Amino acid sequence: MPGLSLLVFLPAVGAAALLLIPRGAMRALFSLAFGFSLAVFLVSLWIFARFDPNAAGMQAVERAAWIPAYGIEYIVGVDGLSLFLVLLTALIVPIAILASWTVHDKVKEYLFFMLVLETGMLGTLVALDLFLFYVFWEVMLVPMYFLIGVWGGQRRLYAAVKFVVYTMTGSLLMLVAIIFLATRNYQVTQTLTFGFQQLANLRLPFHEQMWLFLAFALSFAIKVPLFPLHTWLPDAHVEAPTAGSVILAAILLKMGTYGFIRFAIPLFPEAALAAAPYVTALAVVGIVYGAMVAMMQDDIKKLVAYSSVSHLGFVMLGLFAFNLQGAQGAVYQMLNHGLSTGALFLIVGMIYDRRHTRMIADFGGLWKQVPLLSAVFLIVTFSSIGLPGLNGFVGEFLILLGAFQAHPGWTVLATSGVVLGAIYMLWMFRRVVYGPLVRPENRLMADLSPREIAMLAPLVALIVFMGVYPRPFLSRIQGSARVALERVEAQSMAAPLVRVESAGERTDRGR
Repeated sequence: MPGLSLLVFLPAVGAAALLLIPRGAMRALFSLAFGFSLAVFLVSLWIFARFDPNAAGMQAVERAAWIPAYGIEYIVGVDGLSLFLVLLTALIVPIAILASWTVHDKVKEYLFFMLVLETGMLGTLVALDLFLFYVFWEVMLVPMYFLIGVWGGQRRLYAAVKFVVYTMTGSLLMLVAIIFLATRNYQVTQTLTFGFQQLANLRLPFHEQMWLFLAFALSFAIKVPLFPLHTWLPDAHVEAPTAGSVILAAILLKMGTYGFIRFAIPLFPEAALAAAPYVTALAVVGIVYGAMVAMMQDDIKKLVAYSSVSHLGFVMLGLFAFNLQGAQGAVYQMLNHGLSTGALFLIVGMIYDRRHTRMIADFGGLWKQVPLLSAVFLIVTFSSIGLPGLNGFVGEFLILLGAFQAHPGWTVLATSGVVLGAIYMLWMFRRVVYGPLVRPENRLMADLSPREIAMLAPLVALIVFMGVYPRPFLSRIQGSARVALERVEAQSMAAPLVRVESAGERTDRGR
């Protein structure tokens, strides 16, 4: 049974089915969209159950000819680097649809774009053909543009256009690099292919690696976002509807970090090693800068948005340490950030639905009014700052452990981001939840509804479970992370020979 294809295209089938339902049947529209998203999550659990934790290579691989005249194939597969990101995506989307029950305008179109977006995200995570990867990468762009631009806040068009311009610029450069890479492979092997496994065996001169790495890295760095390419993110988060912010933080930002470890680093290992000091420096600057800017925010949603710049800086720090601890911690932290920041945006959305404001100064004394919401808020806040016993601590500890081996000076500076993160998160939580009731309207706030409990309960459960017992996750990540690092080491050692050989070939051709 083609499990991955079913996983990827089931949301698209659901999106098509939505078009058959009358526009005014809102309950039917939501029920159908939620049902398809829940079915996708069940398929992801089936794939997880069949996954062999002892195998480091690709599993559940499916291959079919697509555009054979140009060597383009439909190839999908999953390994330890992508498995849990697939599960996270399949979990977050039904939660985001539950969070969208307050949407009343153009509901059919809204849910249609949500499901198409899920197909794009899942396809991006399992694609093993670079052209196929690029197609899914672009499929993610269009639905998010409409979700922000149609259902966003007052400055939604500005935020949506800015999101598209940034993302599209990087994507076009990556497309040029993909075409060049496939053409170069054809010149060397006489085989035209866009398959990642075949292209990963191509040994390129350093200068070619560097240009191609920069093209891929720019596209992925914008999506992360890596400082100083982060300026689109706060606008997109603040203006997006709650579900859009959740998906953007929990999943879409991880596409950038996933792109680095899946494609940019293994394909161009020598260039990645040469760029590592600069990427590390930008990551640490992003960690400290994001934390300090977050401290200055008076809007809860904008504070959480800037915290993502800081947290994703840790992921980049771990990836470019090029050791097992750093890689494992980076992948684990991708999952942690998806859970904790996704939950934070859900909570901010719930507060906004009740009070129609996100200003920190408008709150206070919520613990007595909404104790259950406040308790969940506290757990998620502790997760975000990396409290031992919760998921954030495991990822940050592994990243800092791996990064210290490679870049001790930068790692010491990055550690200040942990301290700053605790300061701005606890400061925000204290002002919102504790103290006197600043506004009389806060007395009218209702606690969590059954629907909201259903949204937050799985996230809180995973936050605790991953903090207490990370072994099932790390054991499955370890093999694939080791393979990626071995590929980098092996190809980087062989790269000087490639340059000499290429120069010799040019000399022979000149004779």
